[in-house]
Amino acid sequence: MTGSDTMGGGMYGSDRDGVRAAFADGAVSFWEALDALVGGAEIVVDRPRGSHHPDFPEFVYELDYGYLKGTTSADSEGIDVWIGSDPRRQVTGALCTVDLVKHDAELKILVGCTAGDCAVIRRFYRTPLSAVRILRRKKP
Repeated sequence: MTGSDTMGGGMYGSDRDGVRAAFADGAVSFWEALDALVGGAEIVVDRPRGSHHPDFPEFVYELDYGYLKGTTSADSEGIDVWIGSDPRRQVTGALCTVDLVKHDAELKILVGCTAGDCAVIRRFYRTPLSAVRILRRKKP
């Protein structure tokens, strides 16, 4: 994937009404909610593997990184997504970051990320004034 490549919606396509209907009968778990977000949106890869961070060129993306089109995160942009090496493209985790320089915290979704991919992502965020926590989804 290069540039602003996209990956189509998953199990719910891009039909938001279908997502609402799927969960109309009651509460939804954290992981089901992330599945619905990813499945109901298009993943846009705006920072492909091997590209440099636009503001900090010393940081190289070793995995594809992008966002969910049509969603909104705390920074008023699309929800960020890391795309790992597992071709199944399922939600495999979530990443929580705290940046003391920008004075913000964010949630990023991990899609198809193996344990090795998570180690790469953790290294990417290892800076003196930031903290990161990865929540790994248990296998069913």
